[in-house]
Amino acid sequence: MNESWLSAEEISAHLGVTKDTVYGWIANRGMPAHKIGRLWKFQTAEVDKWVREGGATTTPKTP
Repeated sequence: MNESWLSAEEISAHLGVTKDTVYGWIANRGMPAHKIGRLWKFQTAEVDKWVREGGATTTPKTP
């Protein structure tokens, strides 16, 4: 079954953070997002995997 695309507002509600946090994660932490026109869209499974792998941690990843 295909998963529907979520907006920045919907993914921020799913994660319990602000849209500004979501945009910051896209720019600075490689949050999985897809730009469609001028809008960012998200797949819940991709974002949940990114969170579980530590993408949303408060300390930056070191290479």
